[in-house]
This record gives sequence, structure tokens and C-alpha cells, in this order.
Amino acid sequence: MRAAERFGGNCIERLREAIEDAGGNEVFAAGWLDEGGLVSRIKILARGNETSVPALLKNAEMDDPGSLPDVFIHNHPSGFLTPSDNDLVISGRAGEAGLGAYITDNAVEKVYVVAEPVRRRQYKALEAGRIIRALEPGGAVAKRLPAYEIRESQLNLMKLIVKAFNGNAVAAAEAGTGVGKSFAYLLPSVRYALDNRERIVVSTATITLQQQLFDKDIPLVLSALSPAERKQIKAVLMKGRGNYLCRRRLTDALMEPLLDEEEYEELRRIAAWVETTKSGSHSDLSFLPQEGIWSRICSEADMCMGLRCPERERCFVLALRKEAADAKLVVVNHHLLFADLAARHEGAGYDVTVVLPPYRRVIIDEAHTMEGAATDFFSKTFSRPGLARQLGRLYRRRRAKRSGLLLRLADICGSKGGKAAPLAPQPSLKGEGSPLDEAAAAMEGIRDAMDVLDQLALALCGEEGVFRLCPRTEEGAFSLASPLTGLRKKIDLLVARIREMLENIHENDQDDPAVWETKSILRRLETVGSICLAFVEYREREKEVLWIEKRGTGADAWTVFSETPVDVAPGLDEALFRPNKTVICTSATLTISGSFNYWAGRNGAALDPERETMMGIFPSPFPYSENVLLAVPTDAPLPDEASYQEFVDYAALALTLAAGGSALILFTSYLSLKSAYNAAQPELQRQGIRCLKQGDDDRARLLAAFLEDRASVLFATDSFWEGVDAPGDTLRLVILCRLPFRTPKDPVFEARREAVEKYGGNAFMELSLPESVMKFKQGFGRLMRRSSDRGVIAVLDGRLLKKRYGEHFLRSLPETRTCFMEFESIVRNTERFLFP
Repeated sequence: MRAAERFGGNCIERLREAIEDAGGNEVFAAGWLDEGGLVSRIKILARGNETSVPALLKNAEMDDPGSLPDVFIHNHPSGFLTPSDNDLVISGRAGEAGLGAYITDNAVEKVYVVAEPVRRRQYKALEAGRIIRALEPGGAVAKRLPAYEIRESQLNLMKLIVKAFNGNAVAAAEAGTGVGKSFAYLLPSVRYALDNRERIVVSTATITLQQQLFDKDIPLVLSALSPAERKQIKAVLMKGRGNYLCRRRLTDALMEPLLDEEEYEELRRIAAWVETTKSGSHSDLSFLPQEGIWSRICSEADMCMGLRCPERERCFVLALRKEAADAKLVVVNHHLLFADLAARHEGAGYDVTVVLPPYRRVIIDEAHTMEGAATDFFSKTFSRPGLARQLGRLYRRRRAKRSGLLLRLADICGSKGGKAAPLAPQPSLKGEGSPLDEAAAAMEGIRDAMDVLDQLALALCGEEGVFRLCPRTEEGAFSLASPLTGLRKKIDLLVARIREMLENIHENDQDDPAVWETKSILRRLETVGSICLAFVEYREREKEVLWIEKRGTGADAWTVFSETPVDVAPGLDEALFRPNKTVICTSATLTISGSFNYWAGRNGAALDPERETMMGIFPSPFPYSENVLLAVPTDAPLPDEASYQEFVDYAALALTLAAGGSALILFTSYLSLKSAYNAAQPELQRQGIRCLKQGDDDRARLLAAFLEDRASVLFATDSFWEGVDAPGDTLRLVILCRLPFRTPKDPVFEARREAVEKYGGNAFMELSLPESVMKFKQGFGRLMRRSSDRGVIAVLDGRLLKKRYGEHFLRSLPETRTCFMEFESIVRNTERFLFP
């Protein structure tokens, strides 16, 4: 066949030049077809000799995973184009993936088609007008929403998302409160899934938004479709597998010798529940099990026996994955998404089910949390309590009672025999020198070593409660080196002893759940050892932050050793943005002074210069300029002045009294919170204003109590700066006591600051300030949740007006009424504004 029948454009000339440059030897190339089926673009992947060339099939995907080739091409210098046996093998592999395989001569005049490429299917572009009509007055969705009002910002956001789908682009959209971003991305997603039979993954940071999407927004969008279309769209909500019970692990737990009657009763209650639940989800339980109990019976990836599991047919996680296999909308959280992306990037591939079913288009809501979620996911940690739990799963003894996986291994080996000398069954375990005794002694050695290490680490953390290992602190941390090395060696010894036990188990028993779970725990122990080694070799770990944090108080305090990546942007670029055709990121807070640069740089969205990235800011339709008063006292002291906390204590009380309660007071430190709470609580209580304080109850119950009592005031810190939705008179006043700059003592933040400065950047302007502005915007957003809401936002930090960088905070907010006056005037104006 003539080459001109298969190659278009200048591809023949380009391939001929590549062969000449290789000295007439074989070259291996990837090719992309145009609409007419001709190769219109090629990329040389490898060069060889006269008779062979490396067939680097995966290199094309690694180089450009978002645009896979259609055909692989190589030449035969001899001019004989009949494929060799190796050619047929490689062509067969390509053909199974729908790819073609061509052989040409050196002059690229002739071509032999070994495998025909599967023509790339044509995608149906979204019609923006058709989708927008659903939200116009009388539209299919609009008429299902009570008191719906058309919002130009929502329609414009939808147009951007349509362009991103049609253009296979990355899009970043900042959508202010009230824009209605969920409908703006769900409507195009559903239509694209219908027209092109593609799966769309929607990822959120919070369970609250997951549930809202799945229980409310998605059903409403689907109800607007025709009956025939509704049958073609299936939505599935997927949580992390730790939220689901594992039947096999529950059975194993019930079979273990009992140590605690309370534990047994709780397991019995769960066993009764499991016979009635359809989902097996932790959230469906009518009671809250102990964390230690649930961790023993929940589904975990490294504990999963897969095809070997005796409960496979009744597995809740497998049932969920089957549900998701034919779903067109899959709603997940960021942690689950990152788990899936990491596995795919590490070699699982993008066209098979891994944690999630395969997909190429992703919506990331609450995208301002991406860096933090990725940092948490890719961090590795260990602690004394965590290590104790793993050892306890292997072997526990309390008085005359024993339990644990090692006892079950002994039973397996003793009762069924093994390929070597079997372990003794449980009755003879009291004998000295038995493998079980040796393992138990090794575990005691690990506990002792961990206790010593923990005490040294607590001393290093000091009153600040945190310690980072770096050249500046190396001398003080010298005392950790030997205990870390000792702990790692003791772990290695235990692992070796238990592996010897496992070798004694007959191959017919290797699929026993106890064997499987023991191997998983050994891998976890080895991870602890690897973290110990990272601390010892910290100078060789420039891309990692090695740090220790104190948890608990008093005699119950312990430390957590963490290994955290300095920069997650390259990983997100390689695992998320490059492989997927469409990635849409949206949040109410993505920009600083109108620029996406900070968010894009920190999250890897700006690392591919050849990829089109669409960005847009879509302002809130809410009447901030009429309904919100931004108050900043001109006489507020700076936070580093001695009188600052006294001012905050006084101001929090005075403003809350002026507002009659209904206040959320946000702090950046718990010490400051306690001081203000203690100063205000007596008087507020006398005035009938209920005072709630973070730390007195869990977050969900505190928030519920605040929402139920319209006259209450909530004193809160970090986690309440976002995710609080209190519309109406429940919240009339938000006090931001201090600009939310991250403490310089935060070890991960400190390392990232150093990384910026290492490359000649300004850490304050490029990291500290933008991060603070993003969080400030989140705090500001707590006030106005509905268009009819009205209230005051008071900022008690004098830096907002007295420092030049304060302009960045102010320019990042919507236009409001302002009151920049002395504090006493602000109190009077607050009362007048709220009660005109």
C-alpha cells in the first residue's frame, strides 16, 4: 500500500527525516489520525539498530496522557515489510487497546498495515443555549425551584463549563456565594454524559456537600430530563472505604478471644445491624461505635482479600463498585479521588477500575481545599497509640486471656500442619522459646523503644507542641537518631520473626484471613520503619518535611511523627490535570485581588504551558452593597501590641451585645478564644444570650445548637472559618478577630516558605499573604448565605487598615457598606444597621 494512502500533511517527510537522522536504522513513532483517517501528527519515541527498536508503547501515554495516539509506526530498513514474530506480538498488544500498527520502508513510500486503528469516536459538543434554557424563567430546572430568580453570573459560569467540556480544557472558576455553582456544573455534566456516554466524577471536600449534591441537586436536575433520558443516567455516591463495614473482619473480630465485655456487646450490636443495612455505611448506624472497634472491622484497602475473600459476594464495597461501574455521575470526596489518581499514576492505568471506575472528566468543587487535602493524603505518619493498635491486633494479653492474629496463625499451623515445623497450638504457647513467645518479646521491645522515643519527642516539642527536623534544629534533635534507629531495627526483627511463622503455614492455608491480615499489618509496621529512616536521613529528603506534633495533654500526651511533601503541585499536575480531558475546579475562594496565580501555582494547574486553562470570576448576585456592613475600628491595636487581647475581649462582648447575639466570633488561636469567652460569657449569659465554645462539644453538635438558638453566640477557631451555613437571623454578626495568617512555626508552612525563598521568591507575598487572604474570604463568606440575609462583619485586626498589604484583603471582597471609624462609633453603627 502506498504510504500516501495512510499519511497526511508533512508526516511522510517528518518520518523520513527521523529515519535519516537515525542513520537509516529503525525508529519507533506514535501517530494521531485526522478526521479522514490519515496520520496527521507523529512523535518519535525511540531509535534502534538495523533490525530492532524499543517499542515504548507507554511513553506516548506518559508524554501526553490527555491525548493518546491512534497508531504506532516503525520502519524496516531492509525494505521487506512483512512483520516479524515480535512485530506481531507488539501489534497484538496495540490492537487490543484499539491502536493501529504500521510498518514502512525507509523512504516512507510503502506501508504495511499490521493492525487497523479503531477510529476515534466523534464527540457531540454541548450547546450552551440549550443547557441555559433549563435555568431561564419557565425552564425545565427553573420551574422546579421555588422562588427562582435568573442569575447572570450562574449562566456565565455555565458557559465557561460548556467551553471546558467542548475544548478538553482545564477550567478554574471562582463563583461567589449564591451563584448556584452546583447547577452550573451539573447541568452540562449530565448533558455531556448523555450525549457522549462518558462518566463524570464530581469531587467535594465535605460530606455535607456530597450529600446535598446526591440527595437534592442531582435528583432535581435528573427530574428535568425526559423519562427516556433519566433511564440512561445513574448517579452513585462513593465514600472512602473506611466508611464501610467489612463483613469478613467483623466475623474475625467476633471469633477472637474476648478482652472486654463492652467491646463484645458493641460488636454484637453491629453484627445485628449488618443484617439489616443495605449500604454498610458508618453513617447508617443508629449509634456511634468506639473508634478502636470500628477501625478493626471497617474496610481497608491493604486488608482487602479481593477474590480470595469468603465474603466477597456480600461485600459492601464491591457492591458499591458494581453500582458505580455503569454510573455516569460518581460523587466522591477529595481523599477518595486522590487515592484513585495516585494508584493510576503509579501504574494502574487510566482505562480500568481502580478505586473508582475509569473516567476522563472531573469536577472539583471546594477546590480551595485541594492543596490541603493532597498534603494530608500524601503524608505518612506514625504515633505511639497507632503503633500500639497494630501490635495489639497481632497479640494482646490481659491476665489469663490472650487474643490476636498470631494465636490464630498458631492454630492454623498446629491443627492443619505446615511445610516446616508447625507452630504449637495455643495450649503450649506458655513454653519458653516458642515462636510466639519470641514475637511477644519483640513487641514488648518495640513498645519500650516507642515509649523512650515518645518522651524525647515530647521534650523537643516543648510548649509550642511542634518540632521540625531541619539543619537549624539538628543539634537539638541529635538525641532522636539512636532511638529512631533502634525502633526501626526492633520492627525489622519482629517482622522477620513473624515472616518465619508465615513460612511455616501450608500453601493451602495462605488465603486464610488471619494470614492475609497479618501480612497487611507487617507492611504497616514496615512503613513505620521507613518513616524512622527518613528522620535519620532527613538531609537526603529535601522534598519532604519531617516533623513531630504533640497530641493530648498532661500524662496522656503523645507525639505524631510525620513525613509530608513540601510541594504537591507536580503530583497533582501529573496525576490529575494532564491525564484527564476536562478538569473543572470551582470554589467561592480561588483568587487573590482578582488573580488565580496563587491557587493555580500551588495546585499544579499552571504547570502545563501547552494546555488551555480557562479562568473566570463570577460575582455573587447577593446585595452585599446594601445588606452587609464591613466594620474595621481605626483605633484597634496591632496583634503584637500588649493591649491587643484586652481589646479583643472587650470588643467581642460589646459587639455581641449590640447585635443581641446571633454572632459567630472567629479566632486564629484557642488561647485568644478562651480569653474572650471568659471575659464575655458572664455578661452575655445575664442578657439571655447563650454562649457556645469550640472544644466543649464536637463540631456537628455545636453547630446544630448554634443554628437552633437564634440568640446564641459561637466562639470558634480554625474549622469554623468555612463550612458554616447559618442563614437568616441565626447569624447577624461575624467577628474576625485577627487576619488568619498561618503561624510561622507551622513546620510544613515553614518548609514551603523556605522553598519559595530558595528559588528567589518572596515567601510573604507569594505564600503567607495569599493563603491568609483565601481564608479571610472564607470567614467573610459565613455571613451572607441567602439574598435576604443582612448583617455586620467586624474585623478587629488593625493591620487591615494600617498595613499596605491590607489592600489585598479588601480588594478580594465584594463591595459592601463600610464603617472605618473608632470602635465606639462602630458599636453604635452596628446597632443602627441591624435594627434600623
